[in-house]
Amino acid sequence: MDYIILANMGVLLLLCTFLYFLKTKKMKFSNLVFIALALGVLLGAGLQLVYGVESEVLTETMPWYNIIGSGYVKLLQMISMPLIFISILAAFTKVTVGKNFGKAAAIILSILIGTTAIAASLGIASSVAFHLDATEIMQGNEEVARGESIVEKSAEVTPLPDQILAMFPGNPFADLTGARSTSTIGVVIFAAFLGGAYLQLRRKEEETAVTVKKGIDAIYSLVMGVVRIVLQLTPYGVLAIMARTVATSDFAAIANLGKFVIASYVALIAMFFIHLLLIAMTGLNPITYVKKSAETLLFAFTSRSSAGALPLNIQTQTKRLGVSEGIANFSGSFGLSIGQNGCAGVYPAMLAVMIAPTVGINPLDPSFIVKLIIIVAISSFGVAGVGGGATFAAIIVLSAMDLPIALAGVLISVEPLIDMGRTALNVSGSMTSGVLASRAVNELDTTVYNESADAKPLV
Repeated sequence: MDYIILANMGVLLLLCTFLYFLKTKKMKFSNLVFIALALGVLLGAGLQLVYGVESEVLTETMPWYNIIGSGYVKLLQMISMPLIFISILAAFTKVTVGKNFGKAAAIILSILIGTTAIAASLGIASSVAFHLDATEIMQGNEEVARGESIVEKSAEVTPLPDQILAMFPGNPFADLTGARSTSTIGVVIFAAFLGGAYLQLRRKEEETAVTVKKGIDAIYSLVMGVVRIVLQLTPYGVLAIMARTVATSDFAAIANLGKFVIASYVALIAMFFIHLLLIAMTGLNPITYVKKSAETLLFAFTSRSSAGALPLNIQTQTKRLGVSEGIANFSGSFGLSIGQNGCAGVYPAMLAVMIAPTVGINPLDPSFIVKLIIIVAISSFGVAGVGGGATFAAIIVLSAMDLPIALAGVLISVEPLIDMGRTALNVSGSMTSGVLASRAVNELDTTVYNESADAKPLV
């Protein structure tokens, strides 16, 4: 068996070598990513076809694949906090943050929360249209175990006031390590306070401020160098992640829950078109947004990590969409924990509509729908942009609606497949809020936005 596992690893390494060869031929980064995606799907499908989804060979092979796939995501998460911190701080030194920043921040938060409410509405509509009912889904041992696990996790969920309080950085140095689910927001707030202190210092002690600025700019350049190095590994990460996802997906279970999968993606795609509509309403070309954000959304789709996609998110906003650094970092960072359209909007709303009939509640009752939308929007505060964020969002919503939490476990077999679309939508909502806020405060560089997608590659 060891030889078989080595052979499987050899195939992955061979494909990575092929991608590197294409890179040496100066192939566009976006094309490399799409080729990596296709190769990952083919490799994953081949592994499952040869060995079977429950085979011991596949089980022992995947941890080795994770060295490249999950390892890449961890590298992205490694640079996320330093990138957020230094980028926001550097924005103050470059005077890209001024009197409009407060207004832009308010607009970003309003868009994130508002679009989450719209996403919840679309999730409800899709569930009703497809007649989803949790009582019709067969529960096996795995689903029951998942339900029990969710009930246990519900004890970890804190009330909303405590969640809001948790956003404040009691120990910013601990937050820089990502110790809490709200660490990202904590780092943003800490960096903003330091930026405000710098502006005061510049008015009172100009010489000291110049020294501080040089230090910040130097660290910023160093961190961005690390970001560029890590982003160059994207095709290999996408290849391994996609191979693992396809190889370990139980397509029989997916087929059994096919109606829910289709309904989910109908709602997710509809919400994505809402993003494009909002962009179009500001006078910008939505097709341009799609072309320039495609690589980032593709990575979010494959990695299933909003936090992991943050460096690409910020790079896309600043280099391709013309968003100022301060606003891009604010929207990217806050989009990790607030107003996630997919994980905190569509998903909990659909679950609530599915589960409501099991306790004799009419999901079409207007009072139920209004209450659900409000709770979804409010509870979207503090949902972490990492694996499990959607589960916590669902727990909060179902608990607030007095619905049985355990029934959320019936969807465990299709969770990875749906989570891919949810994560991509989360990241799109974050980038959309940055573009709209920049446009609203006249800080969007329309020249950068309208130029060719190939003019400024991400790496």
